[in-house]
Amino acid sequence: MNAPLGLEEAQARLLALAPLLPSESVPSEQALGRILAEDVPAARTQPPADLSAMDGYALAGGDGPWTLVGESRAGAPYRDVLSPGECVRISTGAMVPAGADRVLLQEDAVDTDGRISATELPPAGRHIRARGFDFHAGDRLLAKGAPVTPARLALALAGGHAALPVTRRARVAVMDSGDELASDPAACLPHQIPASNAAMIAAMLAPLGCEVTRIGPVPDDRAALAEALAQAEGADILVTSGGASVGDHDLIKPALADWGAEIAFWKIAIKPGKPLLVATRGPQVILGLPGNPVSSFVTAFLFALPLVRKAAGELDPLPASTMMIAGETLPPIGPRREFLRAVSTGGEVRLAGSQDSSALSALAAADCLIDRPAHSPALPAGEAIRVFHLRNG
Repeated sequence: MNAPLGLEEAQARLLALAPLLPSESVPSEQALGRILAEDVPAARTQPPADLSAMDGYALAGGDGPWTLVGESRAGAPYRDVLSPGECVRISTGAMVPAGADRVLLQEDAVDTDGRISATELPPAGRHIRARGFDFHAGDRLLAKGAPVTPARLALALAGGHAALPVTRRARVAVMDSGDELASDPAACLPHQIPASNAAMIAAMLAPLGCEVTRIGPVPDDRAALAEALAQAEGADILVTSGGASVGDHDLIKPALADWGAEIAFWKIAIKPGKPLLVATRGPQVILGLPGNPVSSFVTAFLFALPLVRKAAGELDPLPASTMMIAGETLPPIGPRREFLRAVSTGGEVRLAGSQDSSALSALAAADCLIDRPAHSPALPAGEAIRVFHLRNG
């Protein structure tokens, strides 16, 4: 039997299988949160002309006084060329007339019957936003693989783009399975538990903008699993929860084989989450998560979310870690790398409660995962520790 894979190797092998999704053009304001499928060049120059950065007077040469000959407002420029010794009243964002070489602040100006003097003369070029100082037509505004954030949306619109090329939304099917699962949380028999994993995983995926289809809960039955898997035919990615371990009733592996899927790898050297399974069916990627809710959450965070981000075209799909200070002594770790549910406060991190893989109350309280290497000794309070913040927790 092959040894369980380490986290980074398993993530790399999974991301290498990510489906390649096509691109599509969508209205720019509908692209928020989507991933750019191509570089986006500027279609115009910004600003398109020299603009005033302040309210005041646009001056044409000399030390003054200057004869006031007109006004330039935002959206209503002064069209004539200023001669030396002339000026115009100008507002913030208005075009600087040809011939003007600086802007005198309103508070530094004295108006004597249309003759403008300066109490403090600005140097040449002061308070003028030069044409193209932000970007020129043809400059690369946005890079392929970047998510469209509010600021990037504004930049794209300023660059003249009413539509943007983005990766098609990933189609993700999420299925949970197990005879013990009840679809109605308000009507559980003593031998049942509410089905919550698929809802949790779908909620984790929601901020990524993918199209999620829920399947199940499905009983531990080959025929029922075959029928459920058929509902995932059109999915780019299938995420299952439960049935991926080695028990007599863990039927995901044989059901996937019946469906024509091929196992890529199975079992990861982490806790919780060892019985993670990855398979492919043509271009479709199947990620089988453990059934315990905390194990399902942790493996979805470390594997399912990066897989969807990579399929969407993100260049850096893996979760980022940071260093924090242990606010309490942390216990020694066994032979598997362990991810402890924790709460961070003021740069310190403490355990959220029970670390049992079924303890949802501790998971719900956690805002981060402490990353503890295999065979680590106890860690005293005050020591630095690696932490993953739960962006989708």
